[in-house]
Amino acid sequence: MARLKVGVIFGGSSEEHPVSVKSAQEVARNLDLEKYEPFYVGITMSGAWQLCDGPGPDWEAGRCRPALLSPDRSARGLLVLDQGRYETIGLDLVLPVLHGKLGEDGAVQGLLELSGIPYVGCDVQSSALCMDKSLAYLVARSAGIATPTFWTVMAHEKIDPDRLTYPVFVKPARSGSSFGVSKVSRKEELLSALENARRYDSKVLIEEAVVGSEIGCAILGNELELFAGEVDHISLSHGFFRIHQEDEPESGSENSTPIVPADIPAESRSLVQETAKAVYRALGCTGLSRVDMFLREDGEVVLNEVNTLPGLTSYSRYPRMMAAAGLPLSEVIDRVVSLALTGKMR
Repeated sequence: MARLKVGVIFGGSSEEHPVSVKSAQEVARNLDLEKYEPFYVGITMSGAWQLCDGPGPDWEAGRCRPALLSPDRSARGLLVLDQGRYETIGLDLVLPVLHGKLGEDGAVQGLLELSGIPYVGCDVQSSALCMDKSLAYLVARSAGIATPTFWTVMAHEKIDPDRLTYPVFVKPARSGSSFGVSKVSRKEELLSALENARRYDSKVLIEEAVVGSEIGCAILGNELELFAGEVDHISLSHGFFRIHQEDEPESGSENSTPIVPADIPAESRSLVQETAKAVYRALGCTGLSRVDMFLREDGEVVLNEVNTLPGLTSYSRYPRMMAAAGLPLSEVIDRVVSLALTGKMR
């Protein structure tokens, strides 16, 4: 049986480039080479696409050739420049291992739609919707899901600090991880927090702080057929959760510890999983996503955000939650590939 030709795209131009490279390394370690023939396409920080030998830490220094996805459906694959001529490499599927802007916001998904190549993960609409936290909140609210009280501030817009109830979180509305996020305890800190967030996005979200435990749920599947991983709980010693901000995240965080399965009552665990599925469906997610939430002391579950291409590194939450539910990353890959090709889990 012929192996599936899979394009693995990683890197990218966003601030999450290094995380994407690490995610791709973990994907490469877990790809079954008896089933898949991988073609690794790294995107440099400047936006150049390169067909390379693999997503190693120094992948750009290795043997690379300029490559791009053909938007012409008659080609359905990569156009690779070699000795002054372009050759075509056909692809059966693309696995985008990209995080943040131009990877998780629908941009690459739109290119893949034009190319006619099946791809893993959420489509253009749901990717764009989940990337903009304010829009995701509005849709979630319309589906009866609790969200924080929030305000949006556009590029040249001002907000009266006296309108807010502190503490609040100030964050880029359309950015990944915790880049540009600040916790503001006093109105005097608001202006600098807005400036920090605007380094990553012209649209800024201000949220009232939710008092509760930070929890997450990994979801896999399409429409009605959804599989929920184990719920996790981020135990904080101080401050707030800053995923991917540590110098050496593989060795742990200086203020947070992920607990999987979460140390919460069974009924809360079930409610969190069902809420995550409801969020996933309301926002039109497909393939895989990680839904981050808060669990209040009164048992209410409040949406935080949805990551449509969650981290897949050795220390990332999504693969940990799936592994705790009995699905190692190799099995997750098989299932999302099946979903991309057939719409169903095998």
